[in-house]
Amino acid sequence: MSRSLVAALGALAAAAALAVAYASQHWGGLLPCPLCIWQRYPYWAAIPVGLAALALPRLAAPALALLALLFLGNAALGALHAGVEWGFWPSPVPECVVDAGAAATVEDLLRGLRAAPAVPCDQAAVEVLGLSMAGWNALYALSVGVALTISALRGRGAP
Repeated sequence: MSRSLVAALGALAAAAALAVAYASQHWGGLLPCPLCIWQRYPYWAAIPVGLAALALPRLAAPALALLALLFLGNAALGALHAGVEWGFWPSPVPECVVDAGAAATVEDLLRGLRAAPAVPCDQAAVEVLGLSMAGWNALYALSVGVALTISALRGRGAP
């Protein structure tokens, strides 16, 4: 299989992940937290990269490498979010954390509080077979990222 076609399949895999995310949000009623939104960005970036490789085959090799990095980076974001949900570490996103700061009085405390996130980052909205959507996203992105990496490395001499 040509690198251009593999890159196009990477774009399709990104679009499929976004379709699941938006379907669960709009039809399933699962509102995304800020970390969920972060995980969508690499997929949005992957779609034009994969389509560019299909339209311009001479860009297929670097596009395939970039796609692999986008998916592997997204796997790391999914793992980060799953770790926040499991309580392994706090969220690095300020919107996920209510910070009271150094308040001397109750009024200072109330003034210094950020608005609590509408959807908390540390609570999974749904779990399937023991994994949250963030956990499944980490596995999905890792699987696709590894497959893209293998394809990129195997096709070094191919057009």
